Amino acid sequence: MKITRISPFSNKKNTIEVNCTEQQYERWIGGELIHLAMPNVSAEHREFILTGITPEEWNETFSNNDDPSYRKCGEDILSEEY
Repeated sequence: MKITRISPFSNKKNTIEVNCTEQQYERWIGGELIHLAMPNVSAEHREFILTGITPEEWNETFSNNDDPSYRKCGEDILSEEY
């Protein structure tokens, strides 16, 4: 499914092909948490749906690899063991 968002960083309209169904998208629009509505969608695409920030913009903006808390777009913190 093609999803279009406007980036808060560049104010540019971006469209990305996301591996979700219209039903999954409607569940999210209806209030279901995105990771529950779209469990098969990558973290970077969920971020795009939520914020409009593309993976490329995320990595360019937050590319401070010296910071141990830095995560590349798509690295899902939910998979960490606590």
